[in-house]
Amino acid sequence: MPFSGIWHTILDEIDEVPPTATFRTPLSDKPFRIEDAQEHRLLIAYRDQETTIPLKRDQFETLYDRVSDSPQPFDLNRLPADAEPYATILSIHPLFEIDPRDGVLKPTDSPTPSSLVDADLTVEGQNPELTREEPDLPLYSDSLLLIDALERYEPTDLETMETAELVNLYTLCSDVQRNADDLRQQIRSLLLDRLHHDQPVYGQYGSVQRTSRRNRTLKDDETVLEILEDQGIDRERVTTVDRSKVDEALEVTDLSESDLYEIDESQYVRKADVDEERKESRLQGLKDQLAAVDEPQTEELQDEIEELEARIEDLTSFSSASEVD
Repeated sequence: MPFSGIWHTILDEIDEVPPTATFRTPLSDKPFRIEDAQEHRLLIAYRDQETTIPLKRDQFETLYDRVSDSPQPFDLNRLPADAEPYATILSIHPLFEIDPRDGVLKPTDSPTPSSLVDADLTVEGQNPELTREEPDLPLYSDSLLLIDALERYEPTDLETMETAELVNLYTLCSDVQRNADDLRQQIRSLLLDRLHHDQPVYGQYGSVQRTSRRNRTLKDDETVLEILEDQGIDRERVTTVDRSKVDEALEVTDLSESDLYEIDESQYVRKADVDEERKESRLQGLKDQLAAVDEPQTEELQDEIEELEARIEDLTSFSSASEVD
């Protein structure tokens, strides 16, 4: 297919994208927006940068030729650091897609919306009506209950709250924390497979970076002691009291625990039981309330959420040193 047809399809797709839509580079995940679309170039701007950057049509054509002429997917690591947006823009064409797991740009026979555009693109056969779906996650249910409790109790001053209210908040916070940590660990495992560079990858609410840590485990005692003795280190200098053996000695002597241990007792609260039936009943009531919300209220709520997200993004967005020219 001549590139002129590819180019004009890309321009048509861009016309369908809201002006506030955010694009993301495929490797560094840097957010940017298209400021202007012209016949011979695009003008983009990275978040928190006032200057615009031109993306030339002939460079798009060069990338198109490399992707189309090669029997293998195009490795995105071959791109210069400042050329990532070219791959992002090319991927909004229905005939191309980016595989973030393998880090490649490749042709496709099944058109799908680009995963690097935070907006809905027009794709033939795509249902334009978005339906609200409830995620089947324990975290969602417990978070909904916690939000409901926070709204009902208004815990601006915990000292004035009833004990039963504090118990409810503590229980729900504990459940949310546990489920959130389970989900966080699952997400972390997936991210480890997708982060290929030791640099931050940015999302709407923050960034993550792949790091490494060293864990040390001693070899068996005899090996360690023999090696150290060969270097002139006496065994007594590295051997310590074994706590488990001390406990065994306490059981067969008249010594008390306080004779050998410094004991510091502290009090704490732990969750003893959860009334799952009561939680489920309240949760179902909240779901019914959400389902009963009429369309005008839904649209108003959505507008408020979008406005809040925009304010949060303005307050928390930042540029890393690598983003500053």
